[in-house]
Amino acid sequence: MSENLETCKNCENQYEQGFKFCPHCGQKTNDELTIGVLFYNTISNYFSFDARFLKSFLPLMFKPGYLAKRFVNGQRLMYLHPAQMYLFVSVIFFFLSSFTIANWEKGANEINERIANTPLEINEKDNVVVEIDSTQRKEIIKTLDKSKDALGIDEVDIKQVDSLIQAENGNQLIDWDFDKKKIDSLINSGAKDKVIYKELGMSDDAGYFEKGIYKGVVNMAKGTGLGNALRRAFDAVPISMFILLPLFALMLKILYFKRGRYSHHLVFTFYLFSFLFTLFALLMAIDRFLFEIPGWISLLIVLSTFFYFYVALLKFYERHWFTTFLKSFVITFMFSIMVMISTVSLFFFGMINS
Repeated sequence: MSENLETCKNCENQYEQGFKFCPHCGQKTNDELTIGVLFYNTISNYFSFDARFLKSFLPLMFKPGYLAKRFVNGQRLMYLHPAQMYLFVSVIFFFLSSFTIANWEKGANEINERIANTPLEINEKDNVVVEIDSTQRKEIIKTLDKSKDALGIDEVDIKQVDSLIQAENGNQLIDWDFDKKKIDSLINSGAKDKVIYKELGMSDDAGYFEKGIYKGVVNMAKGTGLGNALRRAFDAVPISMFILLPLFALMLKILYFKRGRYSHHLVFTFYLFSFLFTLFALLMAIDRFLFEIPGWISLLIVLSTFFYFYVALLKFYERHWFTTFLKSFVITFMFSIMVMISTVSLFFFGMINS
């Protein structure tokens, strides 16, 4: 019996003679290292991926919820894996959107340069004043205190913000008592940022929040603050999506808590966002390389994604059309708020870290 057995060179398990592939690991038994063998796996995996993507593309775009339903029901080899689909499409999307962001960055820096080159001299008679009463001040401090962990600030930073709000007569937010010509001359002479901050009036024991404000002002004065902030915000979007995407699946789990495991909702989410990124990538590619799409058409296409989402929920979860509509509206509304908060936060931290 043992004379009829061979040992696999890959997994070292034994199998009967005559097998073309190892029944344990799948490697070819005749694995002479030729050029063909060397590139066999790479080429076969590539064309397998390509074929599955092509088979997945039309259902993804025109049959909402179809791929997710198939995958959850066990049909997982014919179509591209949801996470693989998302990663592949998101790479293309962020590559194409980088051209758009580059144009926005250029435009933002041009605006910033015009602002920076505007003749302006602020002195004691021309301070920037923001009227805030005591009730508003308490609400601001209360909000900062609740969100201090999320914002990455501590009690010292909050106290500094409170003291800034109460500066002078209690109504002046920040006393921008500086000579812009002098600041411009310091920037042009290559002075260190610390020197410029000091000239602007930043306190010696400034915390993260206060430093960020002054850093943003200096970057604006240099003419690059807006563009750099936009670029940094865009660079952080892929990371934020890895947070927002599981949260989207969690909302689905909460609203459809009896309709499968969390992983099922995550599959639906991967395919949904793959559709969104594919659609937006196509719009950007057409707009950039073929012809300019009218704004009203782009707006209609973007709004139609809600209809796609609604139909996908109907097909995947198979619930009543009215309750599905309500849930789709709630999820869209809540997720839009999260996206806006994420966008504003990314831009703000991009501004103070640019």
